[in-house]
Amino acid sequence: MTQNPPYLRPDLARARITETQRDGQPTIGMVSLGCPKALVDSERILTRLRAEGYGISPDYAGANAVIVNTCGFLDSAKAESLEAIGEALNENGRVIVTGCLGAEPEYIEGHHPSVLAVTGPHQYEQVLDAVHMAVPPAPDPFIDLLPARGISLTPRHYSYLKISEGCNHKCKFCIIPDMRGKLASRPANAVLREAEKLVEAGVKELLVISQDTSAYGLDRKYDETPWKDGTARAHITDLARDLGSLGAWVRLHYVYPYPHVRDLIPLMADGLVLPYLDIPFQHAHPDVLRRMARPAAGAKTLDEIAAWRAVCPEITLRSTFIVGYPGETEDEFQTLLDWLDEAQLDRVGCFQYENVDGARSNALPDHVAPEVKQDRWDRFMEKSQAISEAKLAAKVGTRQQVIVDLVEDDAATCRTKADAPEIDGNLFIDEGFEHLSPGDIVTVEVDEASEYDLWGKLV
Repeated sequence: MTQNPPYLRPDLARARITETQRDGQPTIGMVSLGCPKALVDSERILTRLRAEGYGISPDYAGANAVIVNTCGFLDSAKAESLEAIGEALNENGRVIVTGCLGAEPEYIEGHHPSVLAVTGPHQYEQVLDAVHMAVPPAPDPFIDLLPARGISLTPRHYSYLKISEGCNHKCKFCIIPDMRGKLASRPANAVLREAEKLVEAGVKELLVISQDTSAYGLDRKYDETPWKDGTARAHITDLARDLGSLGAWVRLHYVYPYPHVRDLIPLMADGLVLPYLDIPFQHAHPDVLRRMARPAAGAKTLDEIAAWRAVCPEITLRSTFIVGYPGETEDEFQTLLDWLDEAQLDRVGCFQYENVDGARSNALPDHVAPEVKQDRWDRFMEKSQAISEAKLAAKVGTRQQVIVDLVEDDAATCRTKADAPEIDGNLFIDEGFEHLSPGDIVTVEVDEASEYDLWGKLV
């Protein structure tokens, strides 16, 4: 078994929809990079294409064209996206580009002038128009013009649920608002209707995502929309409560630490929502947070964490941080390490700061030398790994509910309520697991722990 350190974003996802292709059916392949929001966009595009009669090719060679959904947040992500575009061009030759990097068409076409079209993030109609131009639809009226089931690039037992698009913040290191626009929340009843259909189709875990989950509904002034025999309010607390009533695990991602987050914690204590918060703290020193122009920069986060744990002791906290931000001193970094000691976060990821074209942080003075950033990253990860190892060791001997993700010859790979897919750890069952299937929720007794993963036996 390999250890599974927490990653900052999911791995590249390639559409692999297994279905029998009819003669003459136009086929499209897709590669999706970046955050879960991009994955949701890819699933929506594929579902629309499938409803129009397109087949989904499991490989480049079998496709009439390939869509590459890109990430453009960091230079390293841009490079990965360019590489994926190049690979698709080499293996297929007919490529349509969308996603965050698509907001810079000149940049893409400068490296890959032969791409068929470039569209920006969540531009579904433009992507469909580009596909229609490159590969005209040829639907079978007896087969294809029926409502299509939603296509998922994740396993059938869990699904990302995007509740809003864009962001109203102006963090200096981030260009997401420039690429994906201002906050645009979906109506509460639309979110609930989608979630209900997913649960009815067999989804056991809903992963709630947005750019700022805490801000959901702010742009809509927390309006109410008809739902069932009443109404649903566009507010994260109400939405979480309503989602929790559907009977699936509900996991909240990217929750900014606003004061009203404390209202979510009783829902976790009552079992309506998983006791798990993914909160992008980014740093702990108030001066660094102010230079970042972070919302809630002055919040007393340690006091908030203590209050959350008082209400829900089993809560799991995951976060991401940036080290080596312009102007970060050794004392400021040491404050972050001391803060980690006190906060005792369960799952932690960390970026080394890097300039991004268009970000206001580029103009800040006193940029940190690369070797200093590397040293601080190493020290940060050493500290966070030690905390993770100790917290997991404390779970040995406890009983945990787990969801099964994968069953192979040697073991079943599962996750506890404390672990989100792709970015956190796993729990492995290597005895008596043969009857399990993906999506099963079972109880195990933990008997071994590593820095990031657990092992256990069925109870």
